[in-house]
Amino acid sequence: MTKKKNKGRMYLLMTLLVVLWGYEYVPAKHALELLTPMTIIFLKYFIGLCLLVGVKFWKDGSSFFQKRDIPWFVACAVFGELLYFWSEYSAMNYMPVALITIVLSFVPVLSFLIERLVYGVKASVKIYLGVAVSIVGVALIVGADFGILLEGRVVGYLLAFFAVFSWNTYNFMTKKLAGDYPALTLTVNQLICTVLLSAPFALANMPPWSDFTPVILGGIMYLGLVSAGVGFLIYVKAIAVLGPTPTALFSNFLPVTATFFGWVFLQESIGLVQLLGGVIVIVAGSLVIREKGRLEIES
Repeated sequence: MTKKKNKGRMYLLMTLLVVLWGYEYVPAKHALELLTPMTIIFLKYFIGLCLLVGVKFWKDGSSFFQKRDIPWFVACAVFGELLYFWSEYSAMNYMPVALITIVLSFVPVLSFLIERLVYGVKASVKIYLGVAVSIVGVALIVGADFGILLEGRVVGYLLAFFAVFSWNTYNFMTKKLAGDYPALTLTVNQLICTVLLSAPFALANMPPWSDFTPVILGGIMYLGLVSAGVGFLIYVKAIAVLGPTPTALFSNFLPVTATFFGWVFLQESIGLVQLLGGVIVIVAGSLVIREKGRLEIES
């Protein structure tokens, strides 16, 4: 297969992945009717880990951790899986999934601010413009909910912004390990830590299996096999074929599919002002990602 055709196939697969990840919020929302967020995380990543470990043994044997890096893998699991998804799933009890995913699109903006303030990374006028516009979009989203913030939605926003903080912390920790491990090994190691850390709480709060409905069981299998398993394989392959910047741009359009599936399957909706704010955040975040990618290539 030529390089051009391979890239074309990956663009199609990443488009499919944005759809698959957008639908993830539907089974997660149904699962929350029975399970705690931490129990969902355990089941999701236990199933995904079983699939990815099999792929790893098939591709590159049985090498896993270097002992010196275990604390870093534990920290990555805590921030990237446990705290991030706990915050995200918990926020679903307070606000529509569309708003959660829009807030999560603020990740690249916060990432730039951290890099600029802590590491002194250079920036262009376009990046500063994207940051300013993204903040305006977030202000529109939150401001439209001003009348009901004190009725509980403020908790949802705090949880969503905590997820943004957790994911950025995870990214910087993962960056330290990325040069020493293949992407598949890196993720398998993190998922092993995630499963081990979440198991005690999840198993202690696991309801009887008789309480699991077919819808919830099917949803958990979707989260594990499709979202955490197949989704990761597509994402890692896309980084290798397309590069990190185009791949990150696809992820930034997740609110579009999440909003659609939330409207169709969960009967959730958001106001026009929040929709406008969401478009602003997505476009501004995409500008930041593209410009950061360009500057990294030039440096």
